[in-house]
Amino acid sequence: MQPLNHTSLYASTSIAGWSAFLPPNVLTNTELEKRLDTNDEWIRERTGIRERRVGGKTSDMAVEAGRRAITLAGIEPSKINMLVLATTTPDHIMPSTASIVHHRLGLSGASFDINAVCAGFVHAYIVTNSMMSTMGIDTAIVIGSDCLSSLTGNDDRTTTILFGDGAGAVILNKVTKKTYSGILGADMGTDGSGYDLLFCPHQGTIEMDGQEVFRRAVRATVASATRALELAGMKAGDISLFIPHQANYRIIQAVCERMGIAEDHTAITIETTGNTSAASIPIALSVALDEGRVTTGDTILMSGFGAGMSWSSVVVRL
Repeated sequence: MQPLNHTSLYASTSIAGWSAFLPPNVLTNTELEKRLDTNDEWIRERTGIRERRVGGKTSDMAVEAGRRAITLAGIEPSKINMLVLATTTPDHIMPSTASIVHHRLGLSGASFDINAVCAGFVHAYIVTNSMMSTMGIDTAIVIGSDCLSSLTGNDDRTTTILFGDGAGAVILNKVTKKTYSGILGADMGTDGSGYDLLFCPHQGTIEMDGQEVFRRAVRATVASATRALELAGMKAGDISLFIPHQANYRIIQAVCERMGIAEDHTAITIETTGNTSAASIPIALSVALDEGRVTTGDTILMSGFGAGMSWSSVVVRL
């Protein structure tokens, strides 16, 4: 797929509000030791995860993250013209979970779901910016929300140790500036031949070829992130902060090493969240903004890779 590669395709936008939400129920590695053939040291060494949050519902988490972001932005919900919700764990087969969230938040305009699994938020971010450029949308909210803990088998060590629940939201305002803010370069792609490496059938649990997913995740993330940077006319060293999907700490390490990105220029939250799929990047972004790691004028690189196999990367000037 030839990626969109010109900033004129996207609106000049600012992030007006953001938030992350994690359900209160904490599941630690020590608790998993009681029912799985594993231990805290084994899990940390292979994944970097110490604990994860479980027990969330996609719409509830999305609403909570959305409300917090709206409050921070200081805007009326009815002024938000579009909601794009990235999720692979919808409340129902139909209607879209976005319609539920849209109603509960009191938004206006349209709403829809995007399912690109762990690449979903970046997909949604790119699509939303493009639609803001072409459809006269002034304010939009992009949310990633997933409860993958509900899709893991209770006795499956491979998946149970990895996945957690959570949501993250950002509000985008269309702005007119002499200096461009918003998307500088974007890349999206899919290799459907690997669809069966990570999947979940209806009424089933997640099945995963962990080693092959690891290999493909590193290769695809590096290639996609590099392509987005090239389209932005930038190099890895120009980025203020790299925000990768939080799938596995070793994957993040491998990607950073290959791209020459220092860990102190990388947002890493996986230790306390686990893999929250489409929520992981907006959660990490929200934490970075709350901590003041990035601010107006900085440039960030967000990269996601997930089942499908799908990937996307975007370079954004704040």
